[in-house]
Amino acid sequence: MTGAPLLTGILLVAPQRELRRELFDVLDREGHPTIHSARDTTHAAILLEGREPLSLIVIAFDGDGRSSLTLCEQLRLLPPCSEAPIIAVLVDDATMKPAQLPAMVAGWLYASQVGTELIPRWQQLHGGRAVVVAEKPAPASPPVAAVAVPSTGGDYRFIFEDGEGDWLIVDPVVERVVEASPAYMRHSGLANSVLTGLTLHQVLSFENVSTDQAFSDADRRWLACQRKSIRGHDTGEASVRRVRHSGRDLIALQFRSDRAGVRPTVALTLLARLFNGGYDDEGVVDAAQLLLDEMGMDYLAVWSARPEESSVPVQIVQRLRGEDQVLPGPQLQSSLRLVLGGRTLMHPHDARRLADVDPLIGQLGLRGFVGLPLLDERRSVLGALLAGSRNPLGEPEIVEPVLQCAAAHFAHMLELRRTREQGRAEGLLDALTGLPNRLLFNDRLDTIIREATRTGETFAVLFVDLDRFKFINDTLGHAVGDQVLVAVTQRLRSSVRASDTVARYAGDEFTIVLRHIVKTDDVLRVAEKIVQLMDVPLHLDDGPELQVTASIGVSFFPEDAPDAETLLKHADEAMYAAKSMGRNNYRVYDVSPAQEQQNATLKARLRHAEANGELRVFYQPQINAGTEDIVGMEALLRWEHPELGNIGPGFFIPLAEETGLIVSIGEWVLRTACKQARAWEDRFGLRLRLGVNLSAVQLMQPDLSEVVATVLEETGLDPGLLELEVTESISIKAAPNLMENMQKLHRMGCHIAIDDFGTGAASLDYLRKLPADRIKIDQSFVRNIGVDPDDEAIVRATIEMAHRLKRGVVAEGVEIEQHLQFLRANHCDELQGYLFCRPLPHGTFERLLTERERLLSGALEKLPA
Repeated sequence: MTGAPLLTGILLVAPQRELRRELFDVLDREGHPTIHSARDTTHAAILLEGREPLSLIVIAFDGDGRSSLTLCEQLRLLPPCSEAPIIAVLVDDATMKPAQLPAMVAGWLYASQVGTELIPRWQQLHGGRAVVVAEKPAPASPPVAAVAVPSTGGDYRFIFEDGEGDWLIVDPVVERVVEASPAYMRHSGLANSVLTGLTLHQVLSFENVSTDQAFSDADRRWLACQRKSIRGHDTGEASVRRVRHSGRDLIALQFRSDRAGVRPTVALTLLARLFNGGYDDEGVVDAAQLLLDEMGMDYLAVWSARPEESSVPVQIVQRLRGEDQVLPGPQLQSSLRLVLGGRTLMHPHDARRLADVDPLIGQLGLRGFVGLPLLDERRSVLGALLAGSRNPLGEPEIVEPVLQCAAAHFAHMLELRRTREQGRAEGLLDALTGLPNRLLFNDRLDTIIREATRTGETFAVLFVDLDRFKFINDTLGHAVGDQVLVAVTQRLRSSVRASDTVARYAGDEFTIVLRHIVKTDDVLRVAEKIVQLMDVPLHLDDGPELQVTASIGVSFFPEDAPDAETLLKHADEAMYAAKSMGRNNYRVYDVSPAQEQQNATLKARLRHAEANGELRVFYQPQINAGTEDIVGMEALLRWEHPELGNIGPGFFIPLAEETGLIVSIGEWVLRTACKQARAWEDRFGLRLRLGVNLSAVQLMQPDLSEVVATVLEETGLDPGLLELEVTESISIKAAPNLMENMQKLHRMGCHIAIDDFGTGAASLDYLRKLPADRIKIDQSFVRNIGVDPDDEAIVRATIEMAHRLKRGVVAEGVEIEQHLQFLRANHCDELQGYLFCRPLPHGTFERLLTERERLLSGALEKLPA
């Protein structure tokens, strides 16, 4: 039976070039006249402009599939895509299961099946009819059955060579195994002669559905199950489908094991769990057990050895499946000696031949064995990882890389362990808390100052002193006092990032260095967090509930002092100021007279900075989180002082606000940025949104809307391209003209964004009262993604809340790939940060736009017609 001719086009969307080419070739061989191949939604929209409705859309799903789901939703908004059926292609790294695909997806297949199953899947969408194009009549062909495994000469065995799938062919009438694929036999350890003598119930059992139901549905859904193996049972999932062979109706069943040694996706999950674990002694034990369980090992041991000594190696951890045994000592294990000598041993299935020289392997009956040296950065041997199985190991291309990564992880653990031991031996770590002591802290602080002087980094020193700690020691005893200090240590460590330093300076005094500071508010947030954590009562073991508070002093490098001694002195003075204000709070060191004199000089110089050409406007791109294309830019003011060099805006903007200069400077920035944005719009036509910050002083000016209107008229910039950013720290009550000004600007067509969102106390009030179109999540939260679960929760909740209120979301301070993946997964709209681009002068930014235009036009020219 033939189908009606199809004259409309097909759209292929996949970021992977090779997959796009393979999809195009498969459909092109069928003779379809119009095939559009796109990388993303933007590319697809360009290709489909003015086109007729499509007959099919094929979309690649990778990773967790969230970005592909968004892509599906965006495509549905394009008129040619509104009704076309969608087929999902699951690429190799896809963790999304077919059952999780949305209802809008009509069919699916794996990327490895494109060549054999894409056309049959498309035919299924047409009720089993062949899909025909007008220009090329299709040859007569038998109808395609609604099965997942297409027929090839009536023989199903071709699927056994299609990848490494674990396949069983079953007679559904007697529910007996007909044949097993080589991969199934290898992974289960059972020969085909054994399997074909068993019923399916003896080989495999479904967990949540009966066998009759699974055979009746045969809908390729992955069903949880267990299968028989020489290990007893393997857990996993199976997919059921119908096939026809030699006139018989059979069932093809594919099994996917949950063992990390068999499936790459499970192996990646294992590595993520491994590297997310702790690095202390308990973490070593947990990591070893995790590897034993997930890799299907029967033996695993980690040994430590000092290369410079000839002493007997020390066993850090050993895990053995089955009954405990007295195993041969290290001096008898020849494999251990070889690995400690730097040799790598890989015997995935022939370890028995080592039994004559290594009694451990013979006693445990190991058939698979791996020995890996644990190396430090200088390639010196720190120890050994030994792992073995009584059965042949899983896929070598999976097992070997996983164990290599595990060996690197254990090597790092051993290196940290030795560093801690060396620190204690040399008296550099506090014996009670495990923190650096005063000697080590001073040394680290000197090192940090040298690095900061070279790189221009700003950091803060916090001096933390417990309030009335002497009373606890005197009344409850020093044992209770020690418990308090250990508990305080845990709270302080939980308040800072891994890159920061916490030390026990003396007695009940602690010091902290907070590095890579962008704004003073970042430090004050940490200080406030510590005060709040300390305010929570302590529950000690078999002891009373105690209320222990702290006073904190803060000093900044280089503003408050250029050397360690003075920084600590100023932080200590600020701490005593906090105590004098009633304790249980924090204070920042007051500016010295010398600093006040310097500020006065800078204020005088700032009055002439604009006329002298010292002020410049830089531009930082804002990126669409899905397409990674430029959608906007923020104008940022810079001051290039002729003697002092670049002066940070966090330092001179407050001076400009104090003197009132911010009004004239702000207007100059607005006019300069709007003029440049109009020039770029005329040249590139990208409709880039321009973000310009408004200070609190500007927002209180009654004629602000008139100033903005004048600038827009002079420069000719579309008001819809201007976004005025209002920092959340500005109080609505303290700025009497704020609401009126914002409403006037919004009525003019300008956009309003709330900057530094989440750092103030009026977040919800701002969203409710201001006519805001967008919020910008403060970079202090974004930078803690992957470090602080609390800040991750804040980012996640902020995005969800903003979307519910129909506001867009921009995340600032995106610096690493982990930030990008988290924000994408949580559906953040736009991104801004050093991962994509630093703020650029206008000439460099223009070259960036020119290069973007060149690359896009070149890519479009290479696309197939």
